Amino acid sequence: MTDGSPPTWRMLQAEAVDGLRAGGVESPETEARRMVEEASGCTGTELVMALDEVAVERAAARLRSMIERRTAGEPLQYVLGSWGFRHLDLMVDRRVLIPRPETESVVDAVLAEIDRISATRQPVDVVDLGTGSGAIALAVASERTCTRVWGTDASEDALVVARGNLAGLGRAAARVRLAAGSWFEALPSSLRGGLDVVVSNPPYVDPSARLPDEVHDWEPHTALYSDSAGTADLDRIIAESPEWLRGDGALVCEHSPEQTAELVDRAAARFAEVEVRRDLAGRDRALVARRPLR
Repeated sequence: MTDGSPPTWRMLQAEAVDGLRAGGVESPETEARRMVEEASGCTGTELVMALDEVAVERAAARLRSMIERRTAGEPLQYVLGSWGFRHLDLMVDRRVLIPRPETESVVDAVLAEIDRISATRQPVDVVDLGTGSGAIALAVASERTCTRVWGTDASEDALVVARGNLAGLGRAAARVRLAAGSWFEALPSSLRGGLDVVVSNPPYVDPSARLPDEVHDWEPHTALYSDSAGTADLDRIIAESPEWLRGDGALVCEHSPEQTAELVDRAAARFAEVEVRRDLAGRDRALVARRPLR
């Protein structure tokens, strides 16, 4: 580029690697490729074929902006503006949590409960409390056509993101409704006692815990931290779910492994069956409670 000629994508990718490495990013090659894919609009083999093409000025400027944001500490997912969750590509920014692999395993637990219930009754009514980007709600709706899904959130900003993701869901979007409000308060009273599955990835981090700067400094604290050593919102959901569920319904909640024993005890007082499902790393991740006690 010293001769003044416009840069190719290959040159820009090398520049991105150097900039990210200098900025202390742990995987500069991988992240540079993701940024170049986003800026160029080419992925996989398309990008390989396009590397020696000259980059238009606007796209090159966007890439350099992404590098600046990333080296300033902003998470890659927010820099890119989207992130994969199961088979979905979700819009994400600072208004919502970044979708994580641990939550994908929570969806597996939800789908298992949907399959159990749908064997005898359809449609299956599901609510995702604290939906954020809509990750769980939209994954459930797209992967199980027998469902009717509600997604709720107290954050209007989060619901703006969820609505954007819902708009890109396709035909399954017709079976999803989003509502504003705190936990069950967002739902119409007509659903009380009629839900089949309640799922939530609520705030469950102890406010005194020290999260990595990339999480604490960028992701919304209202979606991360909860009082009572991180269990305040989990406790409320466990306590209120029985009155909203059918007799054979189920509650599925994401939680932190060290909270398992306490949450199992609390759920056992309100449900006939309680188990814990593990994530791909083998850590306790999803509380599953079935058949609420009346």
